[in-house]
Amino acid sequence: MNFIFVLAVGLVAGTISGLVGTGSSIMLVPVLVYEFGPKEAVPIMAVAAVMANLSRILAWWREVDWRACAAYSITGVPAAALGARTLLVLPSHAVDIAIGLFLIAMVPVRHWLARHQFTITLWHLALGGALIGYLTGIVVSTGPLSVPLFLFYGLTKGAFLATEAASSLGLYLSKSVTFQQFGALTWDVLLKGLIAGSSLMAGAFIAKRFVLRLDPNVFRLVMDGIMLLAGLSMLFNAATSS
Repeated sequence: MNFIFVLAVGLVAGTISGLVGTGSSIMLVPVLVYEFGPKEAVPIMAVAAVMANLSRILAWWREVDWRACAAYSITGVPAAALGARTLLVLPSHAVDIAIGLFLIAMVPVRHWLARHQFTITLWHLALGGALIGYLTGIVVSTGPLSVPLFLFYGLTKGAFLATEAASSLGLYLSKSVTFQQFGALTWDVLLKGLIAGSSLMAGAFIAKRFVLRLDPNVFRLVMDGIMLLAGLSMLFNAATSS
């Protein structure tokens, strides 16, 4: 029953993520924390995120901007490994609080970024990759930050979804390898990650046909709501487990 619940939430999360480019981790992590605990939920989500991003790449393969992907990944991949190593030495209670506060803080940050119409270059993508990569290693998902970064670079719709996914794939692979090297990615955790990831992959392909119909205002409201609810649930979990 636990896995059925995870699969059901994963399918919804994968579909939403396939529509707006992010959100799968934000929706699924609180469920994984509830079922498996915060320290195990993070490597499970890392494996699932690899599969989710791979599915978006396959769905939009011809539209990947490989120059933007390379600029973001060249700094983001090593930074994600460093962030994952940092996470492993943090207590579980601190992980819950960090994730919850981060998700809630991303709501005003996203609005601030939206009000400032930045035009960014490949150098900006490399700088953003380093910062976001490190945060990704610690707080599970930084989609709300990477989304505006690629949008400000000028990518839209399929090109945005494919390039953001290809760039994030490298970060999550780096994170997963780091977890494996330090003993946090066991065969049991890997299996749970593959199960969760399979539902995210299915959702991404379901979403493809609806991408062109999505209203940008709906996207913003959905993301704000998801981040607030997920962040509050993480803080509630930290409060009840302390």
